[in-house]
Amino acid sequence: MGYIPDALAASLRSGKTKTVSVIIPDISDPLFAIMVRDIETRLKERDFDLFIQNTDEDDELERRAVMAAIGKKIDGIIICPCQKSAANIAIMSGNGIPFVLMCRRFPRGSHDYVVADDVRGGYLATRHLIQRGHRDILFLGAPAYISSARERLQGYRQALKEAGIANRGALVREVPIKGGECTRALQALVKDRVRFSSIFCFSDLMAWEAISFLQSKGLSVPGDIAIVGFDDIQSRLFYPYPLTSVGYGKKTIADLSVDTLLRIIEAPARRLRVQRVVEVKLIERRST
Repeated sequence: MGYIPDALAASLRSGKTKTVSVIIPDISDPLFAIMVRDIETRLKERDFDLFIQNTDEDDELERRAVMAAIGKKIDGIIICPCQKSAANIAIMSGNGIPFVLMCRRFPRGSHDYVVADDVRGGYLATRHLIQRGHRDILFLGAPAYISSARERLQGYRQALKEAGIANRGALVREVPIKGGECTRALQALVKDRVRFSSIFCFSDLMAWEAISFLQSKGLSVPGDIAIVGFDDIQSRLFYPYPLTSVGYGKKTIADLSVDTLLRIIEAPARRLRVQRVVEVKLIERRST
């Protein structure tokens, strides 16, 4: 008959908007695009709508996103936090809005989260390069305030220690999560004549940028420099260069994040904290 229900009136009656906000650093990042798509599918199965907000890894934009979600009476939030501070997490906690951390977690606090096993992933990536005969392994990581960056670095160091390889500070570099920053970091390394035969990158996007830079300098991958990424984007999207990467169940993380949030929404007073760490594995392709 063409009738369209009045969602606002329904929410006034029930006290629920049947809407969840997903707050992420950048929807143009293929990793987050994949996860948001899976989150949307899961929410639709439960008759919930999705409200997407980007933060660009900026605390103030994250604060605005959180306040907007609260102001719109969103039922809950799934957030990949910036982590420069915990102030915005405190805002959500203080306002009583249900939320789940996705992909990143805080070292202290009783927040619900779903993350990949980043320490294990860093270890597997580095061990793989060591098994290929590499000892000068460069780690291009994200800023240390990001939990997954710290944990992947921890795994990198564990693998070096296990193999009896010295941890050289010159081979650990923090790279801002922006396009072009990986290239600038490699340019600085080349200028400083830092020796490395392989690279473990914080993400697949960094790894592909590194490959582009090395090829522009006439170097081959893996002939001259071997590279391992993280996130296994090629499990879901097709890219022209087959990249060895640490993979994990991205749909698993998305589904668990949604299921956890909806349980909090439905029964906030009768539940245990959910803190899930999803298994990782190394997927070998041509870059090593």
